[in-house]
Amino acid sequence: MSTSLICSTDEARLWKPLKDAKIQCRLCAHFCVIAENERGRCGVRVNRQGRLYTLVRDTVAALNLDPVEKKPLYHYFPGTKTLSLGTMGCNLSCSFCQNSSLSQPPRRGEAVRGERMQAEVVVDLALRSKAASISYTYSEPTVFFELVENVATRARERGLGNIIVSNGFQSRECLESWGPLIDAANIDLKAFTEGFYKDICGARLQPVLDNLKTIRGLGWWLEVTTLLIPGLNDEPGELRAMADFIYRELGPQTPWHLSRFHPDHTMLDRPPTPPQTLKKAWEVGKEAGLSHVYVGNITGVAGEATECSRCGTPLLLRQGFHVRNIGMDDGACRACGAPVEGQGMKTIPLEATT
Repeated sequence: MSTSLICSTDEARLWKPLKDAKIQCRLCAHFCVIAENERGRCGVRVNRQGRLYTLVRDTVAALNLDPVEKKPLYHYFPGTKTLSLGTMGCNLSCSFCQNSSLSQPPRRGEAVRGERMQAEVVVDLALRSKAASISYTYSEPTVFFELVENVATRARERGLGNIIVSNGFQSRECLESWGPLIDAANIDLKAFTEGFYKDICGARLQPVLDNLKTIRGLGWWLEVTTLLIPGLNDEPGELRAMADFIYRELGPQTPWHLSRFHPDHTMLDRPPTPPQTLKKAWEVGKEAGLSHVYVGNITGVAGEATECSRCGTPLLLRQGFHVRNIGMDDGACRACGAPVEGQGMKTIPLEATT
């Protein structure tokens, strides 16, 4: 889609006034205290005369029709399309960001670009495109909270699902406000050390861990993604700690996606993740007891098929975004009858090409 300098300026939600015309944003785990005429860390929430405004209530900077597997979500209505949208801005500063042209300019005080789109227009487009859901993605949906809320409310009214693809650094207030509206989430668990989050992402690990547990409690379908970066978060002990956390706190049926790193943004000094590292990480996840571990951004390593968590029979085969059902009937394993974890697993046809 084309972009322009036009952006909205509307009063934001989830904030409280402080002294001297300062405000505290309550949207994410930074809890920014913002002085008058200043922006929060995300670059898209601004204090004007002691009130907080959003620059992206209806300013869409990216809009595409995607396979839901691209989010990645492998256990949420597999084989369907999702209308994906995002704005500019992000509350993290990851040096490896793959969408830095969207996420980072507002953090530097640059203009917020995009096209103004009303929620009804987005939902109509999703329905005309035969999408099963709308995904809030590309940058960080937390910072376009109000847009998510507006679109998701109307999407739910018209029978569409709602997905967030997020870094998981929300406030609890944000998650609880979204609670009745969101159906599924893919959350990045970027590493398992506070040092990585502080030095590489400008954030903290603990709020992400807390939010993953909160999301599980809200009843959304949850999948977790970790981008493996050579020398930074791929040590076997750290991977075991991540896998153990997912198993213990989120449940053994929670899918864990392990993605291959490619140099991007300012992190250009590291090579792509070796295939053997991804294979070892997959083995760590399986050894920890996770039923569904997947490997992404590379083929032929491991973890491309969905297998029955009870008997191990292959159920769904994937090649790129082509999904083939070889072992399920009515959402259950054909061999042993165990139900397949997820949402919309009963709807997948014998073959689904996305």
